[in-house]
This record gives sequence, C-alpha cells and structure tokens, in this order.
Amino acid sequence: MATIKDVAKEAGVAVETVSRVLNNRGYISDKTRNKVYEAMKSLNYTPNTFAQGLSKKNMDAIAVIVPHVEHPFFSKVISRLEKEISRRGYRFFLYNSSGDIKNEEKVLKLCESSFMTGALLFSADYDTDMLKRFQIPIVLVERKAENDICSVCCDNKMGGRLAASRLIEDGCKSLLIFNTGNIIAMPGDEREKEFVKTAKKSEVSCKVYRSSALQYMANSHYDIIKKALLENPSCDGIFATSDVIAAQVIQVCDSMGKRIPKDIKLVGFDDVILSTLTTPSITTIRQPVEEIASLAVDVIEKLSEGKKVRSSYKLPVELIERQSG
Repeated sequence: MATIKDVAKEAGVAVETVSRVLNNRGYISDKTRNKVYEAMKSLNYTPNTFAQGLSKKNMDAIAVIVPHVEHPFFSKVISRLEKEISRRGYRFFLYNSSGDIKNEEKVLKLCESSFMTGALLFSADYDTDMLKRFQIPIVLVERKAENDICSVCCDNKMGGRLAASRLIEDGCKSLLIFNTGNIIAMPGDEREKEFVKTAKKSEVSCKVYRSSALQYMANSHYDIIKKALLENPSCDGIFATSDVIAAQVIQVCDSMGKRIPKDIKLVGFDDVILSTLTTPSITTIRQPVEEIASLAVDVIEKLSEGKKVRSSYKLPVELIERQSG
C-alpha cells in the first residue's frame, strides 16, 4: 500500500508539499498540484481522512446522537439528517446512546477528541452543565433549550392546540391524552399542556395518562391505554403525543370493540410512515423534519465558524387529515 512518502517520491516533491496539497493549505502552483494528483492516481493512493482531520483539527464530520434507533420518528429524522449532512460535504456519524446520559458523555468526549465539527443531540435526559464543558458545537434537537445550549425543535405548543381544536370541533366532549412520563421536561409535555389548556377553555373534560420511561424506550403503551379506556368509558376523543402511541390506541380500541373514528376520534403526532399504514390511517400533527434537519446543520455550521445563533429555534407544525379523526 502506497504511503505519502511514495507519493512525494513519485511526484518529485517534498512530503510537506504533498501534505499541503491533501489539506489544501498554503500556496501550491497548479503544476505542482497536478503532479501530486497524478502520482496519487498512478500509485492508487488513498488519503487517510482521519489523519487529515487530526492534522487540521477539523474532521469535517457531524455526529448525531439518539436515545434509540427503533422509534419511527428517530428513523425518519436520522435519514433526513444523513442526507443533509452528506449534501453539505460532511461525514455523518450516528451513535445510539440507549438513553444513558453516561453513554452520551462518552460519545461527546470522542467527538471532541476527534475534532468533529459538531454534534446534534437527541436526549431524553441531559446535564447542561456537562454539555457546556465541551469545546465543540452541540445543538439539542427536539429538546428544550437550557443554560445557553441551543435547540432546534418544532412548535409543540401549536401541535397541542391543533390537536385539541380538531377534536373539539368534531364534537368530542370527553378527551384523553396519552403522553410519556420523564424526569425532565420533554416535547410531549408542551403538547400535553397546550392540549389541556385548550380543552379547559372550551369547557371540555380532559384527562392525562402517561407511560413510564421504560414503556417509552420499549415503544409499549398498550397497558396504560387499556387502563385509561376502562376508567373512562365515555371517552370520545384521544390525542396521542406520538404516532406510535396512536397506533397502539387503534389496537386497544379494536380489542375492546370501540370503533375509530365512529366511537372515538384520534389524533397522533409526528407524521411518520406508521401513520399511513394503520387501519384507519392516523390523523396527525406533522413535524417539519426536513426543515428541522436543515436548520440544525445550519446552526452547527454557524457555531463552528464562531457566529452568534439564537438560543432556540421553533418551526411550525401542521394538521394532516386522515381517517382516524
């Protein structure tokens, strides 16, 4: 396998000259640059991109850290981010933290020591004091901004209002909302609060049920949904703060002989592919995933260039009409 010394010898230049060509540093004449390229081609030489990154202290890479990859929302946003990051000429690294803050810290240390351009963090739990210790740009995605850590998310309050208004306009009088319970504030909490607030303004009954953190990680909400429906037999409208929960609402209702949307109207959240595959398909609140991905990478780039950014960015959501509501 050819080395940088072999390339230098073949091109008749110094090793330092080859290094400057590879790292695009300093003035190199077109004639010399072409000689180096021809030597690389002749020797079938492939540059060590990791070594190059260490040399210039910038790997031109962005890490995406998620709590797990099985949830349809994360699958959707990961796919979009990979396209956006690659389109802009960065390398894409994906890490699954399993929702463990210690794992996230280890990954961020790796990102820092590897001179990555920045990290996009989706975290169910995080320590902002810990995040501020790192010397690389970190942007929270779909998480609340805290302690000068920038965040990019959708307008979750708007989503809660849209869901409640849709069910109330359909004549629902006894509402349930299914959310996930966590120690810290999550996007679903803003959806929940605004949903409850909108229901109260219209003097409509509303009860909240929350899955445990373990149920969230396992994407398993069946038991809490069945419990809620047994305790509230007059329920005629449900808001699920994710389409995964909404799909399980359909399963539970079917097992209990409750028809959607005739007996119970249902609105989900996220607009992942799952919402189109159920019977009935799920009326849901669409997160603008493409816009979130583009904006999140924009912020990383600005931070890496030392530019000022806002502490928080929110993008509007929209109601997608399907069959369940």
